[in-house]
Amino acid sequence: MTFTPYRTLGTPQPGGIVLVADHASNAVPEGIELGVAPGVMDEHVAVDIGVDGVAERMARRHGIPAHLATLSRLVIDLHREEDHPGLIPETSDGHLIAGNIGADRQGRIDAFYHPYHDALEAWLEAAQPRLIVSLHSFTPRLETRPEEARPWQVSLLYNQTSNPAFHAMRLFADQGLIVGDNEPYSGRDLNATMNRHAEDKGRDYLAIEVRNDQIADEAGQARWAALIADVAQRTVLAMG
Repeated sequence: MTFTPYRTLGTPQPGGIVLVADHASNAVPEGIELGVAPGVMDEHVAVDIGVDGVAERMARRHGIPAHLATLSRLVIDLHREEDHPGLIPETSDGHLIAGNIGADRQGRIDAFYHPYHDALEAWLEAAQPRLIVSLHSFTPRLETRPEEARPWQVSLLYNQTSNPAFHAMRLFADQGLIVGDNEPYSGRDLNATMNRHAEDKGRDYLAIEVRNDQIADEAGQARWAALIADVAQRTVLAMG
């Protein structure tokens, strides 16, 4: 059976807001053995914790359609350039991904990477959105650098297109949140999907990173779905 590396929720409206989540699942397609302990698949190295629940609520309760990945970033990282050395990670935050050593790189690209991005591009072309929300989460501390706390509750990443992010940072800060500006990593270094599908196409976007302890349960996911939907809508209004 062919594995479809994405799913969509809702129907986009031209000029509206849509959501993209490259790391929304920890699923591993049949036939792929990663060689990691089962518990690792529930950690941040395998999935953006909480993102799927936030995206579901944004689509079903707030009318923001979503395009979501359906496989783990440990199988192939859809939020990397095709030639990136970490596309099929052999290690991640101190975990050895033994099954990826010597993996069929081109086979995974053809089976998962190209179908995901081809479908995303077609979806966005049909949608013609006013704004794309690219949603991720980050861990409060890396296992390999536990001394480096990440205090931001939410962060905005950007590369060349920064104006929407600046509006959103102000709006999140107005809610009393600790907001990061290109933290805990820079969108100038890590922005592959939005570089390809937004910046290269002249589309406005918000690359939003929520600290995963904020959205680890249903209450947090509901709160942040409403908050992100509101900030995205007000960002559109601010941009005119």
